[in-house]
Amino acid sequence: MGERVEFAARKGGLGLSEVVYASAGAPGHGVAGHGVAGHGVAGSGERASPAPTLSACKPPAFDQPVPTPACETGRPRRAPAEHGDLPFLIKRDGTWLYRGSPIERKELVCLFSSVLRRDQAGDYWLETPAERGRIQVEDSPWVAVELEWTRCASGNHQCLTFRTNVDQVITAGPDHPIRVAHNALTCEPIPYLLVRPGNGGPPLEARISRPVYYELVALAVPGCCAGSKKLGVWSCGVFFPLGDLPPCAS
Repeated sequence: MGERVEFAARKGGLGLSEVVYASAGAPGHGVAGHGVAGHGVAGSGERASPAPTLSACKPPAFDQPVPTPACETGRPRRAPAEHGDLPFLIKRDGTWLYRGSPIERKELVCLFSSVLRRDQAGDYWLETPAERGRIQVEDSPWVAVELEWTRCASGNHQCLTFRTNVDQVITAGPDHPIRVAHNALTCEPIPYLLVRPGNGGPPLEARISRPVYYELVALAVPGCCAGSKKLGVWSCGVFFPLGDLPPCAS
């Protein structure tokens, strides 16, 4: 029997510390024979309540703040309870691990991604109004896996729209720039797309996958940036350099 990850919602928050493994289809057991009080997950011999149904992963706007409920307007916000380091790791290829095992349900990955934050020190946190915990990220939390090219008019008026591995849809432009870093050992280019700003620190980015990067290179044109000739792409009226060309003529 395979294993699945269940997400237990805590009263007043998302219950980040309450991710438990359950044997799928185990007769007479709710969650691996363990009762979780207050969450409708029964113990041995009892039937568990159905897991919460998550909507299809189409996040509305990851870079938009969550509106404050009307009942909480004017009331001081309570600091979320801090749980320290949580046993989560996001691999370079975008795979989420919990205690070393991959989370296979995409709905859960999308849900966790929606509450991912980054602080001034560059650390990544899963944070809800009720609680927060630090997680480890090997490179960037997301990977851009698809590119859609649209031309609005002649010249440089084109839009480059990316889809990430959690189905975020981001159009490169002034608010979502493309940058290219380089591997310190191999000098291999590593392109990134800004998804949303951090909490007073570094932004949260998606690494652009190799196939998508090759698509960008195919669309690249010469241009000048900061007095140097560059090979880059245009999107929403902004030129994003991908690599160097010989210096501009004086």
